[in-house]
Amino acid sequence: MNDWLNEYYDRYRKALFELNVHSELEAFKKIALEVHQNNTKMMLAGNGASSTIASHAATDFTKQAKVRSICFTDPSLITAFGNDFGYENWVAEAIKAYYQPKDVVVLISSSGTSKNIVNAAKTAKELGLTVVTFSGFLENNPLKQFGDLNFWLPSKAYNIIENTHSIWITTVVDMILGKAEYNVS
Repeated sequence: MNDWLNEYYDRYRKALFELNVHSELEAFKKIALEVHQNNTKMMLAGNGASSTIASHAATDFTKQAKVRSICFTDPSLITAFGNDFGYENWVAEAIKAYYQPKDVVVLISSSGTSKNIVNAAKTAKELGLTVVTFSGFLENNPLKQFGDLNFWLPSKAYNIIENTHSIWITTVVDMILGKAEYNVS
């Protein structure tokens, strides 16, 4: 058990501290600040834990960083759009329903292969929106082909990918604020 746990911690250490995503974080910060300056919005989506990360990020971007953000997590939206357009198209249709020119779409998929998230990225590109992606697993996953900015983690461990995505995305909020420790009330 100790060998397994040591290897697990080593994978986390590599993901968090050895993979250099500084330029991507700076680029995402710039995109987020443009959203604020243009008085547009960020739309975020994912499935499962990635949806939770997207929801947390949308709240932090809006509340802390003053970057207006929404997340498609409302159960009635998901089920109504899923029922009417099919589960593989509900996020794309939500983007169509809520977008304005110059909005930004942030899509999170650990595998980079979730059909509804890939279709959303394709639709966002067709609408002329900036797309930021967070993925893992295969480097050439389908989601990355639609991203203007791609965060990718070379791992196939959901827990490591999801937690790293959460840290990366909330780091951008901290970068906008210029500090990592602050009063949130």
